[in-house]
Amino acid sequence: MRTRAIRRGGLAAAALALLLTGCTGDPKPREEDLSPTPKDGVLRILAGSELQDMAPVLEEARKATGVTVQFAWTGSLDGADTVSSGRADGKYDAVWFPSEHYLRLDDAAKSELVSQTPVMVSPVAVGVRSGMLSELGWGDGSQVTWGMLGDAAAAGKLTYGMADPSRSNSGFSALVAVASAFSGASAALTDADVAKATPSLQRFFTGQKLTSGSSGWLAQAYQQAYRTGAGNRVDALVNYESVLLSLNRTLPAADRLTVIRPVDGVVSADYPLSLLASAGQPARDSFQRLTKYLLRTDVQQRISEQTLRRPVTAEVAPAAGLPTDRRRELPFPGSRAVADGLLASYQNELRRPSRTVYVLDTSGSMEGSRLDALKRAMARLAGADDTRAVRRFRDREEVTLIPFASEVKAERVHQVPASAPEGELSAVQADVQGLTASGGTALYSTLEEAFRVVARQQAAAGDDRFTSIVLMTDGESNQGASEADFRSFYGQLPAGGRTVPVFPILFGEAAKGQLQGIADLTGGKLFDGTGQAAGSLDGVFEEIRGYQ
Repeated sequence: MRTRAIRRGGLAAAALALLLTGCTGDPKPREEDLSPTPKDGVLRILAGSELQDMAPVLEEARKATGVTVQFAWTGSLDGADTVSSGRADGKYDAVWFPSEHYLRLDDAAKSELVSQTPVMVSPVAVGVRSGMLSELGWGDGSQVTWGMLGDAAAAGKLTYGMADPSRSNSGFSALVAVASAFSGASAALTDADVAKATPSLQRFFTGQKLTSGSSGWLAQAYQQAYRTGAGNRVDALVNYESVLLSLNRTLPAADRLTVIRPVDGVVSADYPLSLLASAGQPARDSFQRLTKYLLRTDVQQRISEQTLRRPVTAEVAPAAGLPTDRRRELPFPGSRAVADGLLASYQNELRRPSRTVYVLDTSGSMEGSRLDALKRAMARLAGADDTRAVRRFRDREEVTLIPFASEVKAERVHQVPASAPEGELSAVQADVQGLTASGGTALYSTLEEAFRVVARQQAAAGDDRFTSIVLMTDGESNQGASEADFRSFYGQLPAGGRTVPVFPILFGEAAKGQLQGIADLTGGKLFDGTGQAAGSLDGVFEEIRGYQ
């Protein structure tokens, strides 16, 4: 196995901050909601977005303790970078991620934390459509191992979705779990263990047909695919036990999931609330009041019932429906280098390669700073100098650029090789820097052409890649096909064509309704680039990488 630099999810640096008393699922960053200086009774927390479901509990905590939580959302691995680099100092008082396993592999990050309080527990599990169990001969699912899951995937009998481990703790935990289980490691995972597990890992990941930048969207995509037919239908999801059980509450009986905790072990999230060393005394006092409240037996019971996570207080019983037995915890990598090498191997070698099509608005309204922002964002994705490969296009990835205005201006296809990708990345750079702005906005006509391009590529290659279309525009479609025309076109696509999600980017004066409609129709997700600092598109383009 080649050891490569990490493609970690610093990419989705979505520092969305909102007061819990007004908590919503709006993904738009709102840094202005964070108190710029510490205030009595306010705790500024850098957290994983999974904790949005704690809003009711924390509102009760505010009333009981006088502590108001202000959240800024980020990915667990992004957060580890923020803490270890010192960028959290003075800006946040505490961090609250599903797990701090990765963060604590970094000595610089560990020294930034002075107190840690686990609040609740949820193992990463596999939810399999209940009707599949008899087909696979797995009974009630209680005796399934990771190896059985891998064998079914390799035989083409089981497809599943999993979050990108470089961006989501659920995906990272799943990757560590299968590497540990397949290697038979009994102590901290090593490079040798990962190398031993690689053949089994490759078999296991042949079954992954859906990827995501977050555990929440993964569940939404599963639900939408079975409810509306948009997107990619899979047989199973790898996700937190709590997310899978919560999802079952919303699904019809035929689509519900049997939650399997493999008998050979799991990796669990324990949601530690941790105080930063840089926090002042008012924040420390607030931290103590909040953590004491969260560990009360009545609050632990409410947390379990509200979130379907397990309590950490021994005398509190898990919510109804949660199994009372535990699985053994599988070993975690023993160093940051091993963890980063495992992540890099997943991105470059283990997972199925990507086919990504970028439909880029180069109409007259993009002239000047907007086109410059687009060029910068795309250049970062093609950055050969990105030695850690945090954001750049993956090895084995097929990248197609379709700049458009009143019509399609060009179609440029790039195949990033499995080794020595620098030359092809430079070619992508050259194409991006050559973009010019002129003309109107034939959005729907160009999107139809993008789907035709994908169909031709799939037919020519005869492969089954992670395939997606990114649509970036700063305006409203005003030429060519109409929305009704596109919906008719989409409805006539073969089933395989309708599994390709479109990820639109809202920028400038783009029509949000048009873009949201495209995302909903195709099983994609709308990304908001209007809140990016100084007109930058870097963050939103990087965030989308977790979904490709």
